[in-house]
Amino acid sequence: MAEPVRQPGTAAAVGAERDPARLVTFSDAVIAISITLLVLEIRPPEDTQHLIDSLAVLWPSYLAYALTFLLIGQVWANHHAMFDHLRSADGVVLLLNTLLLMAIAFLPFAASVLAAAFRHGHGQRTAVVFYGISLELAAVVFNAIWTYARRGNRLLDPAVDAAAGRALSRRFRLAPFWIAAGILLGALLPILGVAVITALIPFYWLPIRGENARERRRRNGGRD
Repeated sequence: MAEPVRQPGTAAAVGAERDPARLVTFSDAVIAISITLLVLEIRPPEDTQHLIDSLAVLWPSYLAYALTFLLIGQVWANHHAMFDHLRSADGVVLLLNTLLLMAIAFLPFAASVLAAAFRHGHGQRTAVVFYGISLELAAVVFNAIWTYARRGNRLLDPAVDAAAGRALSRRFRLAPFWIAAGILLGALLPILGVAVITALIPFYWLPIRGENARERRRRNGGRD
């Protein structure tokens, strides 16, 4: 197979470059399993004589399930957005992506800890910080993949221009700071920390402004 054509002035990637399609497929599978495991953390109530009350007290589990499901879904959507702009993946990307998947697979446990703390009324601060750190690790590694791939355009698709790269970078790098704010606030007031982290959900489902040239021309009145 012919070696991918490098752009002039780009740095040589570490190790052999591979089509990222298999990496994305494997990532989809791990993310799908992780997101499915979330529901297994919701235990059926043992007291069926007062079933409505027993179901109602599980609200922290429902909250942790919904929050984590949507956050993992965002990682999945942004993972696709990122790899849609890569022409290949090398050994460093494979390693970093493996670390990202490891962090994602840990989130169902972090969600169960969060739910248990709010359900029992003890350790909420620690639980929110623990949950936030778990998300922070995923966000940091995610950004590391994009930063490495974009540096010197070493792995970017030739069709990706500088403006699109900057638009994606702005979107991706906000998450670690946002989650860090949630961790700090959660250490003081747990419910506020959860609210800040929850605010990531509507923001990250918005379209990425400036991701493609057509959208930029529309915003600039036809001027690129």
